[in-house]
Amino acid sequence: MKPISYILIILAVLLLNVVPAFADSSTPVPETPLMESGEAKTVEEPEATTPLTEEGNQEIIEEEQEPAEEQQEDAESGEAGEEEEVVQIADPIYPWNKAMYHFNDKLYFWVLKPVSKGYSAVVPEDIRLSVSNFFRNITTPIRFVGSLMQLKIKKAGNELIRFVYNSTAGIGGLADVAKTDLGISRHDEDLGQTFGYYGIGHGFYVIWPFLGPSSLRDTVGLVGDYFLDPVGYVTPYEAAVGIAAYDKVNELSFYIGDYEDLKEAAVDPYVAIRDAYTQHRKKKVEE
Repeated sequence: MKPISYILIILAVLLLNVVPAFADSSTPVPETPLMESGEAKTVEEPEATTPLTEEGNQEIIEEEQEPAEEQQEDAESGEAGEEEEVVQIADPIYPWNKAMYHFNDKLYFWVLKPVSKGYSAVVPEDIRLSVSNFFRNITTPIRFVGSLMQLKIKKAGNELIRFVYNSTAGIGGLADVAKTDLGISRHDEDLGQTFGYYGIGHGFYVIWPFLGPSSLRDTVGLVGDYFLDPVGYVTPYEAAVGIAAYDKVNELSFYIGDYEDLKEAAVDPYVAIRDAYTQHRKKKVEE
């Protein structure tokens, strides 16, 4: 066979393998329906995905708004917390106060608590409540004058009504019938609160033996309250002290354990009692 024959055979084989492959890759006929279906898909897919995208955007917007709302609520709660911050009081005689705190603490655990527990075990609660009503009834002058000086005329009038009604229908004040029959409750008022009502500050913090936490303002008030308390006019003086001590033990019999709970819950009981006292007096002045 001549060389040209070999060349022709090789060219034929190449044409048979290359031309069909070239024709498949370059022929546009089979691609047209594919493009049409692809175009249909590209038209249909936005219609299906558009509402989904809008809903997704709404969800994303809501998720972004929720933290903002929570931050606003946290800010508002923070502002409320600042409004309810602990009232500060000067404590320049800290060594004295600390010593009196420990004295009263030992007095409570060594004397007052054991006596009060023994007393409550012997005397029924109904009798102890009657004794408490009696002492609260005879201290009406303190509440009446305190209300009158603060121009709380209605409260002053209610105190007079309570005293008259409890002293008669309540058998000398042993029963608080003014509360049960007339719906008139007792409102604690004293001269210390009266001073606070007129804008006089605490001055500084002070703890007195036996009496407990106080302030310069409330100490002056206690002196005034002493002259309004009928027990202060009992003679001899030792009898008046004994009556006041009995009243203290009787009242404490209703609250045994509260002091212990406060001490256990506090990091520094001294500071906790000081803060609790100032907050309590602030609330009383604002009432």
